[in-house]
Amino acid sequence: MKAALITFPGSNRERDMRLALTRINDGKPPRDVWHGDSDLPKDIDLIVLPGGFSYGDYLRCGAMAAHSPIMREVKKRADQGVRVLAVCNGFQIACEAGLLPGALMSNAGLKFICREVVLRVETTASEFTRKYRKGQTIRVPVAHHDGNYTADEATVKRLEDEDRIAFRYADALGNVSDDTNLNGSVRNIAGIYNEKKTVLGLMPHPENATDPVCGGTGGVGLFESIAESLA
Repeated sequence: MKAALITFPGSNRERDMRLALTRINDGKPPRDVWHGDSDLPKDIDLIVLPGGFSYGDYLRCGAMAAHSPIMREVKKRADQGVRVLAVCNGFQIACEAGLLPGALMSNAGLKFICREVVLRVETTASEFTRKYRKGQTIRVPVAHHDGNYTADEATVKRLEDEDRIAFRYADALGNVSDDTNLNGSVRNIAGIYNEKKTVLGLMPHPENATDPVCGGTGGVGLFESIAESLA
């Protein structure tokens, strides 16, 4: 696996992501790429947009970062089939850049949420989730103020019909309800794919759930899935 990790002004989870990628890739770290660069390494097979508060979340979260010079190349590579993992602020950037449909709005309670949540795996027909079981629940942390996934009904129906919903907020038994919807996301959606399932965006932080010493391993399956598919 040859990954590129994009850093924007205000990113704050790139180190956590680097550790997770290095751990799952036999000690080989990702290549660091600055948002102002115009090129990506030619031989990469995974691009990662990490969490944080790019450009201080001015305008809309991710809106300014979506126009960074490197994003032109990210979109080009994504069109060519290079895998893209976009987490939290990265998910916001991916939506603003048109890599994924919909938008991330302010949480329904208008408060920053920082806690562990339960996700239900909605599909394993993906290179990002093949190591999980469909319907499996995993625990991962969230840390966001604008994680309310929003899209029109036609878009949501298309996501469901095409099996492009990756994760939903649930309880420990896998039940999905208004009570488990911590931020108001439409139909409890926590993560989605693009049409080819080569781009995954999700609000929770799987990179922070890869070490039992730090509280859990719910995110390990995602990184193992990526590494296995790109081996």
